[in-house]
Amino acid sequence: MPILDQEPSKTEGDGDDLPKLPLPNLQDTLDIYLRCVKHLLTKEQFSRTQNIVKQFGVPGGEGELLQRKLVERREKTANWVYDFWLNDMYLNNRLALPVNSSPAMVFPQQNFRLPIDYLRFAAHLLSGVLEYKTLLDAHALPIDYAQGQLAGTPLCMEQYYRLFTSYRLPGPERDTLVAQESTVMPEPEHVIVACKNQFFVLDVVMNFRRLNERDLLTQLDKILKMAENEEERQPPIGLLTSNGRTEWAEARSFLMRESTNRDSLDMIERCLCLVCLDEASGPQLSDTTCAAMMLHGGGAAKNGGNRWYDKPMQFVVGADGCCGVVCEHSPFEGIVLVQCTEYLLKYMTGSPSKLVRAASLSELPAPRRLRWKFLPEIQKLISSSAEKLERLVKNLDMNVHKFYDYGKEFIKKQKMSPDAYVQVALQLAFYRCHGRPVSTYESASIRRFQQGRVDNIRSATPEALAFVKAMTEGKLSSGDTEKMELLQEAINAQTKYTILTITGKAIDNHLLGLREIAQEMKMEKPEIFKDEAYLISNQFILSTSQVPTTVEMFCCYGPVVPNGYGVCYNPQSDHIIFSVSSFHESPLTCSADFVRCLVQGLLDMRDLCNRCKHGSDSAEQRNGQMPEMHSHTKTSDKTPQRKSGQTKSQPASPQVLVRSSEQKIQTKKPS
Repeated sequence: MPILDQEPSKTEGDGDDLPKLPLPNLQDTLDIYLRCVKHLLTKEQFSRTQNIVKQFGVPGGEGELLQRKLVERREKTANWVYDFWLNDMYLNNRLALPVNSSPAMVFPQQNFRLPIDYLRFAAHLLSGVLEYKTLLDAHALPIDYAQGQLAGTPLCMEQYYRLFTSYRLPGPERDTLVAQESTVMPEPEHVIVACKNQFFVLDVVMNFRRLNERDLLTQLDKILKMAENEEERQPPIGLLTSNGRTEWAEARSFLMRESTNRDSLDMIERCLCLVCLDEASGPQLSDTTCAAMMLHGGGAAKNGGNRWYDKPMQFVVGADGCCGVVCEHSPFEGIVLVQCTEYLLKYMTGSPSKLVRAASLSELPAPRRLRWKFLPEIQKLISSSAEKLERLVKNLDMNVHKFYDYGKEFIKKQKMSPDAYVQVALQLAFYRCHGRPVSTYESASIRRFQQGRVDNIRSATPEALAFVKAMTEGKLSSGDTEKMELLQEAINAQTKYTILTITGKAIDNHLLGLREIAQEMKMEKPEIFKDEAYLISNQFILSTSQVPTTVEMFCCYGPVVPNGYGVCYNPQSDHIIFSVSSFHESPLTCSADFVRCLVQGLLDMRDLCNRCKHGSDSAEQRNGQMPEMHSHTKTSDKTPQRKSGQTKSQPASPQVLVRSSEQKIQTKKPS
């Protein structure tokens, strides 16, 4: 449960004027649940699940009892699922935050010719952060309105106010999301700068005035020189925050025994954000290597200790031009991160700052290095944290692919939703790669409601499965017309479930609420939640999210299960950016193979659309106007220039490696 030191003041956009999250009808949820799991189970499994679900939903049974308790909870709270969801999704999770939980936004690669250039970039970025924080403090951000399906609805703005005022506190069994809302404690007026695994306090307000970019640059330059002083160097304590949450909670309890450590922890936990000045990470930069560096810092030997993963916002500025932001995900969703980072990048490319000078340079006191007192236990925990992070670094199989053959404009011309289209393509890619459907998670915002976060669009629909089978199993009876109809049905099913989800009527939050209410009542866990079908349906082997941007950058994150994929995609008008992650340790996954299957599927879907359009355009043909058939490779005048290291979309009919869930692909490189 989140801790609020004091209730925040209620302002327009906080969400009080929005409706409460609805509670779906119990029988509707049970019916949809059965439909969602049927094609993921054997006949025997599904028959057993049907009986269990029927028993759970009988009149006067435990399902109705739990539903009544949820109705009562909805009446008493702003959002009946919020605390259940926050604990289940984040705070109860004991895995390390890097890769497993914290997503990253990767900025365009920068070209820093001189060391001072990357400090200038950091100062400019930090100046934008302070400008954005001023807007937040004044509640001057314009209200977000929904786009895409059911566009135009106002959205809850509450998540924005946790960007720079919250902190994830590790606990032995459950973490706590601490939101600083107190009027007793002074508003934080400092950021923490991480440099060479050292942490420095940079005051950004002095004499009641905000530092301007020139002063911030001066202070960052001082920090860089201080960090190079070997005699003053402290152990890489930031590595502790990269460990599992229970291990980090234990280490933090050791640290708290010393007053010096308590003071340093307090300065970090109350800061606005972190600025991580990273050293060059390697000889070759690509989108894929930058994504990996954002997610884990490259381990203890590189920049893995130059982080404090509990803070929501860590702005990373690498000396080699690898830049972005890593976020602790529990306080807010990806769209809030996008809006903030887009503001910052537009600020940096816009007009020069017009900030008032705070003081003359000679009057600025030097930033302060945070000090630590160590017990022998801490040194051991730092070493074990470094080893675990190294394993995570070696395990991550990252592949960022920019698909240039078409983008969302082509999809819109087919009168299809770009998001639904990409989701069907992901189903096709997984089926091609692995020969079976799997439970799929697509996050969808429920910010139309008070304190709304997300619910799950279950993209592995029966309709999508019918389409991918027609595309992959080579049945002669499946002609283009039939395939096109199946594609349209899959798109419609995806769109229908999307609308169900964003209007608060999906099943995942509801089932979670029923399960958690049973636990609160100290009931024996209902059979529906012990059933194999429930476990299978919540094993999200394919975890997906659309994170669109209007400036050049992309989002990435790791898989949520050891044998799964994390797929983040960013549809642009003429191309689509995919960030695909998996783990080398799993013999069943390979990000490069998944990308190959995804590219082929996208090309096949485009060609199917074009052939069907061609068949229906006889009038155009009679007039001598043949519709464009879109060959697999674009003509040179339409192909954007690629940086070295970027992979082009595959040519027609690339080799596809299909495997069953038991098979290991032979061409996969050893980890």
